[in-house]
Amino acid sequence: MCQLVESIKLKDGIILNLEYHQNRMNRSMVEWYTETAMIPLASAISVPADCASGVYKVRVLYRETIEKIEITPYLFRSVKSLKIVHHETIDYHLKYTDRQILQELYARRGICDDIIIVKNGLVTDSFAANLLFFDGKKWITPTTPLLKGTQRQFLLDRGIISEQEIREDEVKTYQKVGLINAMIDFEEMPVVPIERIF
Repeated sequence: MCQLVESIKLKDGIILNLEYHQNRMNRSMVEWYTETAMIPLASAISVPADCASGVYKVRVLYRETIEKIEITPYLFRSVKSLKIVHHETIDYHLKYTDRQILQELYARRGICDDIIIVKNGLVTDSFAANLLFFDGKKWITPTTPLLKGTQRQFLLDRGIISEQEIREDEVKTYQKVGLINAMIDFEEMPVVPIERIF
């Protein structure tokens, strides 16, 4: 069985969106290990005293049980351009540690900072983030993400963003695109003008 992972934001000693990570972990466990008891994340993660300030990534690696928890400082990555790449059979609906196919697609970005993955003509995700498109009035996320991210679901639940099918040929009708994930909040996400998508 492939090893699974939850990447969780730890900011100033507080673990963020834990309920969303727990829900996704539970769904993954049911799919892979139908008879297995759920793993309670809240009691499994201990915040070290030296992580009381700043932003850290908590990586929970697990199969039937938690195998390892890593806590490392998080460095925001600048994204100013995106390259559209295609893959018709990619499947990353669970958060696996094996990201080989994503790494291969990312390697095709050329001089761009990140990628937009298109599957069967539909926009999905970037290398490590869900995508948000701005149409001049509202932010829209594709209905076809490779992975339903926790930050994406958080924003959907609060009505900050909405879902809509976005085809590759519709990308240029938007003004800009933002990238979010568990570590990157809506307020601090990198935003790329549509003109910087190649």
